[in-house]
Amino acid sequence: MRLLRAGARPTTLRGRLSLLAVATAAFVMAVFTIVFNAFVQQHLARQADDQLRARASAIAATVDTSGPVLRVLETPQEDLLDTNAWIYQGTSLVEQPPAARADSPATRAAARLAAQGGAQCTTTSHDAADIRLCARPVPSPDGRERAATVVTALDLTPYRASGDTLLMASLALDAVMLLCTYAVTRLAIGRALRPVRTMTDQAAQWSATASEERFSGVPRPAELARLGASLDAFLDRIRAALRHEQQLTSELSHELRNPLATIVAELDWWQARPRSENETVTVQRAIGDAARTMRTICDTLLAEAREDAGRSPGTTAVLPVLNALADRTDPDIVSVRVVIADEGGELTAGVPAAVLDRIVSPLLDNALRYAATAVDLRAFREPGCVRIEVGDDGPGVPECFRAHLFQPGRRADPGDGHDGAGLGLPLARRLARSAGGEAELGEQGGGGAVFVVRLPAG
Repeated sequence: MRLLRAGARPTTLRGRLSLLAVATAAFVMAVFTIVFNAFVQQHLARQADDQLRARASAIAATVDTSGPVLRVLETPQEDLLDTNAWIYQGTSLVEQPPAARADSPATRAAARLAAQGGAQCTTTSHDAADIRLCARPVPSPDGRERAATVVTALDLTPYRASGDTLLMASLALDAVMLLCTYAVTRLAIGRALRPVRTMTDQAAQWSATASEERFSGVPRPAELARLGASLDAFLDRIRAALRHEQQLTSELSHELRNPLATIVAELDWWQARPRSENETVTVQRAIGDAARTMRTICDTLLAEAREDAGRSPGTTAVLPVLNALADRTDPDIVSVRVVIADEGGELTAGVPAAVLDRIVSPLLDNALRYAATAVDLRAFREPGCVRIEVGDDGPGVPECFRAHLFQPGRRADPGDGHDGAGLGLPLARRLARSAGGEAELGEQGGGGAVFVVRLPAG
């Protein structure tokens, strides 16, 4: 058993419960031992008094009180009856044990009992031994007065020895019972706690490996079932945190890919041959814009990953953000048209500009990837919110894939020749929802796909 340095208190739960069980058993056994030995002492004392009274009654039957002088009749067992017996007529000693001296403690105690009269008992000590004496009055023939008194004595040493033997035996039995209680309790608690240790080891292993194992699928006692439910909830939170971390890493890599590709392309073009000063400035400006875009992406996604993600105060004019997104596209490949259908003044959304950019940008990238000739960015006001639509004239979304469209890593046709990791659309929806809005697939018209973003109005 492992013990603390300060004192002897066990540090393990099994040790503490075992100690508690032993302490409780020791208290109960102590009470029972005291009660049992007190009962034994009382029983032995009653046995001694009963034996003394029986001997006194037998001796009283041999006393003749019919004449003026008391006579002791002869009996076949006279020697046995006369052992440790005194006979008094009044206070006068008529007969005493042959070995008793007149000044011995037993004789003086017998004289006091005879003088007091009545059936009484007393205990005296002689030579380190306790002697019990009991008196029995012998009535006169007419029964009106006491004619004589018989006092018998008994050495209590055998009775005390029997009581001490029983006490030592009960203490030894208590010690054996305490040892057995400790051993059985420790063994039982160890067996009871074995599933807890197993569950703890499994929880540590499963949380480290992001396993999908659970405790609730195994039949367990009620207490362990509740513990298993708590551990399942704890593991679910760990798994959610791991998934969130993996998702954040994937989203960062996905969003940073385009700016990095721009930087690499500009550097390759600049290093291909000597460039003029104006061309060098243009390359530097493009690299700087891409680097600032990367920083904005990192700041936006990291801020969204925090606990207060999407609740940052601020409003943004929608048109400048959409125009900036359109300006980053190549008009020679796909034409991007921006339409603001709002007659009530400037259209604003209740999110920061960086968040709005990161919500619409994946939808625009997806539209550019599948559009045939044109992509439309339309924004207009709805009651309490701003609606932004990103539509293309591509093949659209297959009906069978609509339910899986916003699941991370899912693509309708991974072999269609278009790059993409299936992370942009889930990112757009997650950012929109964290800002109090929504991103979803709209109704498809004659061709192409339409993605709808609703955000709180600014």
